[in-house]
Formats: sequence, structure tokens, C-alpha cells
Amino acid sequence: MAGSLYTARARSYMRTNAVPFTEVKAGSEEFLGKIVPQIGRWIIPVIKTPEGSIIQDGADIIDHLDAAGFSKKPIYPADPKLLVIAHLFELFGSHGLLRPAMHYRWNFDDVNLPFLRETFRDVLPSGLPKEAEDAAFLHASGRMRKAAEVFGVNPQTYNLVEESYVQFLSLMEQHLRIHPFILGGHPTIADYGLIGAMYAHLGRDPAPLHLMQTRAPNVFRWVERMNMAETFVDGAMASSDGELIDSETLPDSLFDLMRFISEDYLAEITAHVERANSWLERHPDIETGSSTNNKSMKSGMGLAPFAWRGAQIETVVIPYRFCLLQRLHDAFEAQSTENQGAIRTTLQGVELDSLLDLKTNRRIERHENDEIWGEKADG
Repeated sequence: MAGSLYTARARSYMRTNAVPFTEVKAGSEEFLGKIVPQIGRWIIPVIKTPEGSIIQDGADIIDHLDAAGFSKKPIYPADPKLLVIAHLFELFGSHGLLRPAMHYRWNFDDVNLPFLRETFRDVLPSGLPKEAEDAAFLHASGRMRKAAEVFGVNPQTYNLVEESYVQFLSLMEQHLRIHPFILGGHPTIADYGLIGAMYAHLGRDPAPLHLMQTRAPNVFRWVERMNMAETFVDGAMASSDGELIDSETLPDSLFDLMRFISEDYLAEITAHVERANSWLERHPDIETGSSTNNKSMKSGMGLAPFAWRGAQIETVVIPYRFCLLQRLHDAFEAQSTENQGAIRTTLQGVELDSLLDLKTNRRIERHENDEIWGEKADG
């Protein structure tokens, strides 16, 4: 789907690394009749490899293609500190930007609605009469409007969501005026984490697209770079050699973005982990290897309350979020004691060090295109 957040990050990787592909809409007979039965549920994105393998999930798709040698430059930085920072932006981009993504898509109908009606034809069966197509759009968009609510978007938070996003957009604009990508000269998993929301919703739907182009033109140009195979440099970027920034001299603009993540997202992910652990304590009989039944709005873990920008809100707890948090933990724990200390010191400076110790009592693993419960954290 052209407007799908999680499709956007996989597509971005494939475009920037010149991976040849044919995009087939999720309403096609091939997807509904062949792919969905193999996956066991309707979910996007999915790739089918030339060998016939089926891989679902944006992160898994990127990792599969990276392992196959398609990456022009390393998407996982070799530098330990940059690696953990990259995973921080992957986590935040995939879930910390859901509020502005959903708000700017679904609460500006006078501007967005004609465009969204066309975009959502990607997920509808081909050949529907107009009346059936209109009814299917109302059903699909209705579900997404409900999703916006459980992500914390409601009339009481509209102004806060907009204040938050404009602040983030301004900070990202300042950073991208100097650096072509989040960690320097080429895209990493940090960029691919952010591009989902920043392209599919915020850099493509008419209302937020206008906001981005007029308030943050360098962010818009980054969105363009994240969807092209060509190497593109100009102005201050002309001297870029494609290398990443030095982790010993991180730019102030990157620290500012990380401070924003601390202020805007840390309370939410903390509340989600606490809620998940409380739920796990009430369900000690969960079998290792069983599905988490991750259905986004129906994960079974309910809503987690937390304070956000002076308001009390609650958002749905999604098990997949913990898979991305574990990727950050795994990257950190694989480092030497000395490097772990340096990473912790850096994150302390932006009040994000608590993220390194924020863990669910059970791991969640990806297996056969699904999230499953792993071993308990204590082994």
C-alpha cells in the first residue's frame, strides 16, 4: 500500500539500495488468494523472493535483504555508540511518531479525504462497483480512526500532538541542514525507522506534506533522498564522503533530537513495559513459542496510562514494540564493558539511560512471520 507506514520503510530500503522489485497492491487477487493464506492473516508489508520465500514485517524484510548483500553502505553502524543510537531512532520512528502520523492523516478531512480515498484503493479488491468501494473505504478508514484514538489522538490532545510534531520537525530540520542522514553520510536503520511515518503519512498526505514543505524543507528533501537510488549531495553536503559522524564528537543537533525522544516518548515506552510485565505476572501459564496474538489494537494487554506534555493519556500496548526495544538491548549488551559505559554516559546526558534497563519479563521473538513468546528474561 502506497500509504502504509510499515511498507514505507521496507520500500525505502529497496529504493535507496537499488533492489529490483515489483509492487503489487494488497487488494490484488495474488495477495488475497495466495499470500494471506500462507501468512495466516491480512498484514502488510510482505515480500516474495525470487526463490519463493515469504517474508513479512518491514524490519525482517530489511534484515533479509541486508544479509543478502544489497546494502550499498552498512545500515548497522560498526561503532557501538552509533549502533545503539540507530536502534533508538528505529524504535522511536516506528512507534513514537504514531500520534502525529494518525492525527495529520485522519483529522484534516477537508484537505486529505479525496487523496485518502484513492490511496486506500490499494487495499480494496479490484473491480468493486463505486458503492461497494465507498462502503469498504468507510469501513477501513473507520478502523484507522479508532486506531488513532488508542494511540492517544483525541480532541483533547490535538493541540499537544501538533505542538509536539512541529517541535520535532524543527529539530530534524536543523539537523538535516548539515547532515544528509540521521547519522551522517548514508542512511542507516535510524533513517529506515523514521521514514515510515515521515513518508507514508507525514510526507505524502496533503495536509502534513504542505506543513513539511513549508516549515521543514530539508526534512522534505531527506524524504526524497530516502526514496531514490541515486546518490544526492548539494550545498553543505557536497563534501560528504558518505561516512558516518564521529561518535566522539556527536553534533548538538543529534543530542537535541535524542532529548526530544526522552521528553516525548520515554514515559510511554516505560508505561508499556510496566503494563506488559503486570500482564505477564497475571498470565504465568504462557507457553514459550506461543503467539503473542499481536493485532495492534487487540493485543490483549490493554491500555497503558502515562503523563505526556502535561496531560494524562493512555495508549494501546503492542507486543511488536518490545521486539524493537530488544534490538536496542541486544546491540548494547553485545558491547564490551568499556563501550557499554561510554554508551550509558551518552544516554545519561539526554536522560535516556533508563531505556537500557527497561525490559519485559519475557522476550518476544519473530518466528515464521509472527511474534511469539520467548524464554523468561531470567532464563
